[in-house]
Amino acid sequence: MTKTLLRSGAAILALSAAAPAMAQEISMIVCGDEMDPIQQKYIDQWESENEGWTVAPEVVGWGQCQDKVTTLAVAGTPVGIAYVGSRTLKEFAEFGLIEPIPMTEKEKASYYPNVVDTVTYQGEQWGVPVAFSTKAFYWNKGLFEEAGLDPETPPTTWEEVIADAKAVTENTDSAGFGLVAKTFDNTVHQFLHWVYTNNGKVVDDEGNIVLDSPQNLAALQAYKDLVPYSEEGPTAYEQNEVRAIFLDGGVAMMHAAVSTVQRLEDTDIDWGVANLPLGPDAEGPGTLLITDSLAVFSGSGYEDKAMDLAKYITAPGPQEEYDLSYGLTPLRPSDNIDALVEENPYWKPFIDGIEYGGPEPLFTDYRGFQNIMIEMVQSVVTGQAEPAEALSKADAALKELD
Repeated sequence: MTKTLLRSGAAILALSAAAPAMAQEISMIVCGDEMDPIQQKYIDQWESENEGWTVAPEVVGWGQCQDKVTTLAVAGTPVGIAYVGSRTLKEFAEFGLIEPIPMTEKEKASYYPNVVDTVTYQGEQWGVPVAFSTKAFYWNKGLFEEAGLDPETPPTTWEEVIADAKAVTENTDSAGFGLVAKTFDNTVHQFLHWVYTNNGKVVDDEGNIVLDSPQNLAALQAYKDLVPYSEEGPTAYEQNEVRAIFLDGGVAMMHAAVSTVQRLEDTDIDWGVANLPLGPDAEGPGTLLITDSLAVFSGSGYEDKAMDLAKYITAPGPQEEYDLSYGLTPLRPSDNIDALVEENPYWKPFIDGIEYGGPEPLFTDYRGFQNIMIEMVQSVVTGQAEPAEALSKADAALKELD
């Protein structure tokens, strides 16, 4: 959606907000193929505790969901509450299309570290996290052994990743590392794994663009150093396509979500999962923290009730039930999560990285941010630019963008 449309929508909402709707029905857009039974169960409970109020969920496919939410908002006919990618919250907030959803200190403390940062802009929370994803490091033990490496010892540093990728490439018929560089949003996500495993940032705590830093330069240099030992033509592959190559035994190492475990269990691959390897300036395990959120849109006339509903269905108990049902990285620690990790140790790396992880940077023009970052990565991967030149160019472009 363009900024012009968003400005128009904000103006319309400013006029309509003065006349609150009298309806006792909360409209809700849910992204997906069908209504989740767990969330429906807690919506039903909320209705039973709020006499006279009903919730009308509309399920919209992933490909159209975000656009529909935005279109309704800019047209001045906003949905009451909607599932959105947290990366869009700044854009909606800047144009007055959503309401801040304040969190108490107790509420903030209930989440894993840094999770609340994914929905925070200018010191306020603009959504309630509803789904969470982190990444960890996967390696193919069989390919390690074939390459003369210790199959039980994954690399723990970038330097070791590059060396192991070289060994696999030179001693097997497979590529060493699955490098993601396609014109697609997860190219940005994959690069941010390297940023957040070297104590880097794109935007600092004061909102300044700090992409052009020694930490991020080292990350981009590591990307370049891996190109000779990655699958041929990384700009043709996004993360799910790299995962498919890994599942076929065509690449020895990659970054991926916990959902990959289920797919690996259906293969003959002897695999392992560990913390993402660290750069030279890392302070501890890191990862990109991606959340989706429930956002409350302005102009419905029942914003307070919509906020109450959003917090109700994402409270610790309901949210944990939802997380465990779908194999999502849990948003909050608990005894149940400790038991999960003890029973299934592969979960540990996906939680370990949270402490030093970082959020998707919030930009008013998030698509513009993506395009700048993708161009930076691709220019280095294809050899059209050196890392320092590409990083400086992208830093300047981001400062112009925001």
